[in-house]
Amino acid sequence: MSFREWWVVATRMPTRRSLIIFTCYTRLGKIIVFERLLKHMREKIRTRQYVMTLHAEEEMDDDGLTIFDVERAILTGKIVERQKEHKTEEWKYLIQGHTLTGNEVIVASKLSLTGKLVIITVFLL
Repeated sequence: MSFREWWVVATRMPTRRSLIIFTCYTRLGKIIVFERLLKHMREKIRTRQYVMTLHAEEEMDDDGLTIFDVERAILTGKIVERQKEHKTEEWKYLIQGHTLTGNEVIVASKLSLTGKLVIITVFLL
């Protein structure tokens, strides 16, 4: 795919001024352009180099999810959005995947400065 065949749309969330969402498109529609990053995140899951925030653990409990559901979502899912926080200048990625029971789930995660994968939050669709 050449550079001219795809473009990025940046939109500002109406309720959060510090959050910009980047969505990648081609002439055929939305595409995944973060395959290398997703492979890196999957390797972090496989080697247990990840941490979960307290918020993510609370959301997992509320939705009746286990850590195995979150791991499966990352290992078999796809990155559907990239978001940048203006205050910290950090990128976070929304990964859409399936739980062990087949339910659709979104996992928000980022790579930390220490090299670990940080799971920020999890929610069912």
